[in-house]
Amino acid sequence: MPTFRLLDIDLTTGTTRVSDVSDRFEKYLGGTGVATSLLLETPAGLDPLAPEAPVIFAIGPFSAVFPVVTKTVALFKSPLTGNLGESHAGGRLAMAMYGAGFHVIRLTGRAAFPCYVTVDEDRVEVHRAHSLWGSSALAAERILRDHEPSSFKRSIVRIGPAGERCSPIAAATVDSSRHFGRLGLGGVMGSKNLKALVVSGGRYWPVTEKGKYNAFYQKIYEAVVNSPAMKKYHDLGTAMNVMPLSRINGLPTRNFSQGFFEGAADISGETFAEKHLTQHLACGHCQTGCIHMATLRERFDPEEHQYKTFKISYDHELVYAFGSNLSIQNPEEVLRLLLQVEKEGWDAMSIGVTLAWAVDAFQAGHLTAKETDGLVLNFGDAATYDKMLHRIKAGHNGFYRDLEKGAVFCAKKYGGQECAIAFGGNEAPGYMTGLFAYLGYATGVRHSHLDSAGYSIDQKVLNEPKPDEELVQGLYKESVWRMALNSLVICLFARNIYTKEAVLEGLAALGLTGWDEARLNATARRIHAMKLRYKERCGFRFDDLALPGKLARVISGNGQVTSERFARQVAAYRDLAAKDAGELPAEYR
Repeated sequence: MPTFRLLDIDLTTGTTRVSDVSDRFEKYLGGTGVATSLLLETPAGLDPLAPEAPVIFAIGPFSAVFPVVTKTVALFKSPLTGNLGESHAGGRLAMAMYGAGFHVIRLTGRAAFPCYVTVDEDRVEVHRAHSLWGSSALAAERILRDHEPSSFKRSIVRIGPAGERCSPIAAATVDSSRHFGRLGLGGVMGSKNLKALVVSGGRYWPVTEKGKYNAFYQKIYEAVVNSPAMKKYHDLGTAMNVMPLSRINGLPTRNFSQGFFEGAADISGETFAEKHLTQHLACGHCQTGCIHMATLRERFDPEEHQYKTFKISYDHELVYAFGSNLSIQNPEEVLRLLLQVEKEGWDAMSIGVTLAWAVDAFQAGHLTAKETDGLVLNFGDAATYDKMLHRIKAGHNGFYRDLEKGAVFCAKKYGGQECAIAFGGNEAPGYMTGLFAYLGYATGVRHSHLDSAGYSIDQKVLNEPKPDEELVQGLYKESVWRMALNSLVICLFARNIYTKEAVLEGLAALGLTGWDEARLNATARRIHAMKLRYKERCGFRFDDLALPGKLARVISGNGQVTSERFARQVAAYRDLAAKDAGELPAEYR
């Protein structure tokens, strides 16, 4: 059995400490379970941007060992919502942490100067980063890759200028095109004066049950490369969702005013693949290659025909946020805006939804040309969106500085709260399929479409209606099971391959004994309860959740959703969670 180690880095003092946390992995599997147990040890009232507030990166026992177990989970207190901040990213970070010999890296404190940290196996160093401060997230990666050579697997996590400004919607970018996007990790890193974390190493744990390991690995490998479900992620990627969602009235358009976008075909996965796709990339130890890179040629000399070529990643969420929801149907305009977002280091969904709120608020009279300093905000006006993004990053005036604090903050200050499409304080993902999508965003521990896949339930009941109460139970059951998947830190694209039976077989193949289905289910329930306990300590209440007013008036993929129906099912979900928590040992309630 491997020894699972935690690396603590105190940025205030520059000191480090290594601990054996194998007991936590035995109890909580790894990943999000172990990181939650560590986060629960921090004071509930801690400011998210306080030096003492930790950033915890964690992987699991399957990471860098089995196919498609490619994610790293980051846990922190969110400066956007004030409670649990959790984000997952692919790239090479999980493999680099494994190679460095650490399944958990925890950063606390605040450096006295802009810095970046290198972890090369047991050698940890804090470097001055004055020359990097102010650089884009793209430029920082290029500079560090040249400046910090390594013969091992290396990963670079860094922030852009938005994170340096401690924006609560700032992302942290991983390697070439992956992101800890949601809930403001970039702002927390900025508050610590931490521009980047570079991790590398070449260590491996010995496999004792080689026969079991090889047999299980081959079985998962064959399932991944031959599965139709995984093939779709390689072919068109999640951008394949654009057209089907629009056909069922489930694609958010013009700030969730409707679910059908007349320009969907122009920004569909098919169109991007035919006209703009230039490269497929894969995360470390993944055979799928789901990362889709598009080419954008930009003329940089107006007097001559001189161009620079950029590669920009795209997927459904990015296309929704800067395409249909802003009413932009020109793919090059979408890519041009996404390039700005990538450089500055914002979460694309949050900044996109916030721009959409601004247009709605302007047209409703909550904003005037005084706040926008002369800009007239209209849906579909890519040139004006471009100017807005430039003004936000320049801190043009108070209004533009406020825009990078998110839609909820802006709506409370300027008006138009019913048009701020956010759940639990987090701007909404790109599925307008109906009640269970909204319910999943609201009740999920990280207010994400990945918490419980409620949008999938909405699509299934189009052909097979079922009572709300039965569907809420299914939503809750899925949200709990995903605690196990996220503790193993499996890419959720492979969730139908890593069944409970497969997970138990994989644990046995690694010599991690004593696991059965009952223990696996109990551990998932415990972790879910722990997350809710942390959120509630930070002020979260199910009774505070409400359907954004605008969504009660529009037709979703599953018809109209009333505020009353939404509230009833939130209460039903709350009661299921309370019952589960009540059956757990007192320490987890």
